[in-house]
Amino acid sequence: MSYTALYRKFRPSTFADVKGQEHIVTTLKNQLKAGRIGHAYLFTGTRGTGKTSVAKILARTVNCENPSQDGPCGECRICRAIAAGASMNVIEIDAASNNGVDNIREIVEEVSYSPAEGKFKVYIIDEVHMLSIGAFNALLKTLEEPPSYVIFILATTEVHKLPVTILSRCQRYDFKRISIDCLANRMQELTAAENVPVEEKALRYIAKTADGSMRDALSLLDQCIAFHLGQELTYDKVLDVLGAVDTEVFSSLLRYVLDRNVLGCVGLLEEIVMQGRELTQFVTDFTWYLRNLMLVQASDRLEEVIDMSTDNLNRLKEEAAMADMEKIIRYIRIFSELSGQIRYAAQKRILVEVALIKLCKPQMETGQDALIDRIRQVEEKIENGVVVENRSFNDGGSEPVQPKVKPQVPKAVPEDLKQIVAKWEMVAGSASNPMRTHLRSAKLSLDGDCKLMVILEDGPASDYFKKPENQSQLEALLSDFSGKKIEVNIQVVQGEQEFRHNYVDLSQVVRMDIEEEEDEAE
Repeated sequence: MSYTALYRKFRPSTFADVKGQEHIVTTLKNQLKAGRIGHAYLFTGTRGTGKTSVAKILARTVNCENPSQDGPCGECRICRAIAAGASMNVIEIDAASNNGVDNIREIVEEVSYSPAEGKFKVYIIDEVHMLSIGAFNALLKTLEEPPSYVIFILATTEVHKLPVTILSRCQRYDFKRISIDCLANRMQELTAAENVPVEEKALRYIAKTADGSMRDALSLLDQCIAFHLGQELTYDKVLDVLGAVDTEVFSSLLRYVLDRNVLGCVGLLEEIVMQGRELTQFVTDFTWYLRNLMLVQASDRLEEVIDMSTDNLNRLKEEAAMADMEKIIRYIRIFSELSGQIRYAAQKRILVEVALIKLCKPQMETGQDALIDRIRQVEEKIENGVVVENRSFNDGGSEPVQPKVKPQVPKAVPEDLKQIVAKWEMVAGSASNPMRTHLRSAKLSLDGDCKLMVILEDGPASDYFKKPENQSQLEALLSDFSGKKIEVNIQVVQGEQEFRHNYVDLSQVVRMDIEEEEDEAE
C-alpha cells in the first residue's frame, strides 16, 4: 500500500480541524447556521494556510444530509461521494492549467443545469489569479448573478492580480499565517497519533522554518521522520535534515563580528560549510537571529515575541548589551541584501564571506550607518589609549595617506578661454538640446596644459559627453565662439564637494581678473 503524506492524511475534514483561522471558521459557521450562504467567496492568503481545505469543507457542508455545527457529518452518501471525488456537485478547477476563455465558458454552460443530488453545485477555482483577462470577463456575469443553487469559491495566493470587477462580486476572506505555537501544537497531536517520539524544541524549529504554512510544516516533519525512521526526533537531528545551524553557532559568529575578528568569522564559516549546512538557510537564520537581537535591544519584555529557550534568551540579552542599535541595524541590512542575492548565486560561500568581512570592516562601505560605525571604532581606540593615525578609510588603514594638495590657482588664463568662461551662459544657450541642458550644469577649470576642463557630475551629462562625437561637437561650438581651436578635457566628479576639493573653479578666477582690470582702469 502506498504511503500517504502527513499533510494529505491529516487534511482537515471539519471546521473543528482547521487551525489558526478561527475568524474565518466562525463567520462561515454563523452563515450556515442562519442560512445566509453567499453565492461567491474569495479565499486569499499565503500557501498552506487552509484555503482549499476550508473550501472543500464548506462544499461538503452545504450538501450534507446531516450537517452539524462543526461541518459535514462525513457519513452520509453525499459526503462520501464528495470525499471520493465522485460527486457531480463539487467541481474543482485548477486555473493554472485551465485558464482560457473556453474553460470558463464550459463552466458558464454547466451552471444552467441544477444539481442531480444535494442542494448546491459548488465550483472551487484554485489559483484563480492565473485566469486570462478574457476568462475573467467570461466569468463576470455568472459570478454576479448565478442561479440560486450555485456557489463559487475562488482561492488565490496573489489577490492583487485579480481585477477589481471580480473582487467586488465576492465575499473576501483573508487567511492569516499560522502562529508557531499553533503549528507546534498541531504537529504534537499528529506525532502522538503516529507514535513518533519527538522533542518539543524540534517541533518549534520546524514550525518557525515553515513560516506560517501548515502544509510546509507537515512536509518538513514528514521529511525529518523519514530520515530518522524509528528514532526519536531531536532538535539536533532536525538541524541535520534541514541543513540548519544551531543558535550557539550564531552566538559565536556574532561575537567574532563584534570583535572585528575576520579570521574567526571565516574559520567558523568553514566549519559550517564542511558540516554540509545549506548557506541560504544559514543566511536566513542568522538574519532572524539579528532580528531577535534588535528586539531585545529595544525592550526587556519580549519573551513571548521571541521564540527561544531561557538559556539562549539570556545569552542574547548579554550580546545586546555589547552592541548598539545602529550597528545591529547595519548588520541586518547587509544580511537582508545578501539573502536576496544568494538564492541564485553560483558562489554562495564567497558572497557570505564578503558579507562577514563587511560586518567586521565598516570602512568597506560608504553608507551613513557604516560611517557611524567607523567613527565609533575610532572613538573606542581613543578611549583605550590607542593612537589613531591619519589613515584612509577606503584602503583598510594599511598605509598612511598623504593629505591631498589643493590645486594651485593658475597664474594666467588665456584670453580665448577667459572669454568662453565669462560668457558661458551664452555659449551653453547657443547649443541644441540635450547638450544645452548638460552644459548649463557643468563646471569649468583649467588643467596643467592650459586646456579647458569641463567638469560634470556622474550621470546622464557625463554619459553624454563620453561619446567622442558629442565631445567633438562641443569643441567645434567653442572654436566657433572664440575664433580659435579649442580642445576640451572632460572630467567626472561624484558631487560638488569633490569638485571643490580637487579643482579650481575657473569662473571665480575669471571674475577676480575682471574685477582687478576694472579697478586698474579707474
